[in-house]
Amino acid sequence: MSEETTGLTDDQEFEEINSDEVDRIVEVLDNLIEGVDSDNIKHYLEEASSNIYYLIYEDAEQEAQDTDAPELENDEQLQDAA
Repeated sequence: MSEETTGLTDDQEFEEINSDEVDRIVEVLDNLIEGVDSDNIKHYLEEASSNIYYLIYEDAEQEAQDTDAPELENDEQLQDAA
C-alpha cells in the first residue's frame, strides 16, 4: 500500500485519505463487530470505525451544514422584510 502525502511545511505532512478506502475499512470493521461477543471489544471496534469514518466525512458534513446556514439566514431576512 502506498502513502500519498501533501507537504504543507518541511515539518508537517498530511496523508491523503481516499473515501473508497475509508468505506472499505468501515465495512470490514462493521462485519467484524457483528461476529464479536465481548461488549468491550465491540465498543473499541465501533469507536475505531467511527473515527475512521470521520476522517473523510466529518468535513463533508460540516461543509454541507455551512452551505445550509446562509440559506437559513436569507429565509430569515426575507421573513423580517415581509
